[in-house]
Amino acid sequence: MTHKIFIDGAAGTTGLEIADRLAERSEFELLRLDDAKRKDPAARREALNEADIAILCLPDDAAREAVEMIDTSGGTRVIDASSAHRTSEGWCYGFPELIGSERVADARRVSNPGCYPTGFLALVAPLVRAGLLPADWPYTVNAVSGYSGGGSMLIKRMIEEPNIAFRTYALDLAHKHLPEMQAHAKLEHPVLFAPSVVPAYRGMIVEVPLHLGAMDGERHADDLRTALAEFYAGSDVVAVHDATPVSELLLDTDAAPSDGLELFVFGNEGGWNARLIARLDNLGKGASGAAVQNLNLMCGLPETAGLILPKN
Repeated sequence: MTHKIFIDGAAGTTGLEIADRLAERSEFELLRLDDAKRKDPAARREALNEADIAILCLPDDAAREAVEMIDTSGGTRVIDASSAHRTSEGWCYGFPELIGSERVADARRVSNPGCYPTGFLALVAPLVRAGLLPADWPYTVNAVSGYSGGGSMLIKRMIEEPNIAFRTYALDLAHKHLPEMQAHAKLEHPVLFAPSVVPAYRGMIVEVPLHLGAMDGERHADDLRTALAEFYAGSDVVAVHDATPVSELLLDTDAAPSDGLELFVFGNEGGWNARLIARLDNLGKGASGAAVQNLNLMCGLPETAGLILPKN
């Protein structure tokens, strides 16, 4: 069976990478609009309603507009890569490792996780769920990302201003990813989020530092690592590294695309301080790769088909 796919916003970074992952796959027929019709409402409406699954790679307002164009009595299902619907009622949060592959497979409306929340939630949500971390803790997140996650304007700026070595932002402490992080980790307080950009095109490191010794009860970094390893056991996408000491974690300026997600737990000698770290490709598991993973599930195909994953 061939599934008709329309990528609305196919000319953007996320849309292009999704199209690349689907280009050689015979299970899909990509519906395309030429440049003259890409922003034409009538042409978009027709393509959206012709598709079996529409993938929205659009700004939030445009994504909401696209959803309104879809006839609710028709058969089109949706994967939204924007942040417009990540905490909306009636939408499935498209993180199959956390919510279950079956829920994604059965959903009509799937909202792709954000790149930063993917790292944060992969680390924290299972541990809160298991009672190993408290839901009422004031969590902080320090993260650096390649500049491609900022869209065309930031990509242009980083290329034109090569002297930029580090850019921190969201200094109003009101980043749009905050509601998503709190809601899907089931936290009582908003997260204190400190994102930054480095002069690498792709890749990100998301860190959650924890003072375990200040929490009620006894917690040890090794316990958190063991629990994450058990939670993601058998996953072909998420890898939890063991306690083997490493001196550093790197992002490469010329990194190749990857749809995997690496998790690390580092602790001090007593185990009462910990650094939970996720490393991923912001355009892979943080965007396009996640969309293809969800698409596979919604079409009844092998979950990792077409994904770019590290070789074991």
